[in-house]
Amino acid sequence: MSVNTRSIAAPPEAVFAVLANGWLFPVWVVGATRMRNVDEAWPAVGAKLYHSVGVWPALINDSTSVLEWDPPRRAAMQARIWPVGEATVILDVEPEGEGCRVTMTEVPSSGPLAKMPDPLANLPLKMRNVETLRRLAYLAEGRAD
Repeated sequence: MSVNTRSIAAPPEAVFAVLANGWLFPVWVVGATRMRNVDEAWPAVGAKLYHSVGVWPALINDSTSVLEWDPPRRAAMQARIWPVGEATVILDVEPEGEGCRVTMTEVPSSGPLAKMPDPLANLPLKMRNVETLRRLAYLAEGRAD
């Protein structure tokens, strides 16, 4: 399990505006390289994003689905990257001054990282999610201007 936090100089609503635009997924999620489709119902519970991961020509096509959508407080998603595995990703957003604080929790639920002890699995997830939150902040802060 990896837990990362970041202060963002934008209100929670700006963060959720980014999350609600499924086509922005590969802009803020490290590893996602392109979008193939976004369900019309996105970000409703059960809706999916169809993305690819990797570098051409070694791309893996998969999906991420919404488990919980409670703007501007919480979003939970199930990310799939088979054969690598799946992970539950939770974004908790709290007001902080004129901006907000985002806590991202990622729990591998299947695949190699799910079988590793937490300290080993946590390191690559933590490093990736530091950059993921940095990208999310850039987008949300740009929307807040």
